Amino acid sequence: MREADPDAVEEAKWPKAANPAGVPTWSHDGIICTGEIYKDKVKLTFMHGAALKDPSRLFNAGLDGGTRRGIDIHEGDHIGERAFMALIREATALNTAKNAAKGKRS
Repeated sequence: MREADPDAVEEAKWPKAANPAGVPTWSHDGIICTGEIYKDKVKLTFMHGAALKDPSRLFNAGLDGGTRRGIDIHEGDHIGERAFMALIREATALNTAKNAAKGKRS
């Protein structure tokens, strides 16, 4: 994450009884993605994944959703580093563009 976007901020959000530490979240001008650990996988959910190009087809979860898309990573899976970094950079650029557009309207 840091290699793709050195300005990304990592923090935990939304603590609850089942997960008192909260959900790991990476942000830059808005949430880029969240990470959750399950028994059989690690899930990365991109907040605006439906708006991102994914030529390498990293998204494999939430494909029917109108906004979010996810990457479920199971033991032994390989995620292409360059494709993943491109997705992070694109998500950051989208967040930055959305914020700039909001600023122009104000």
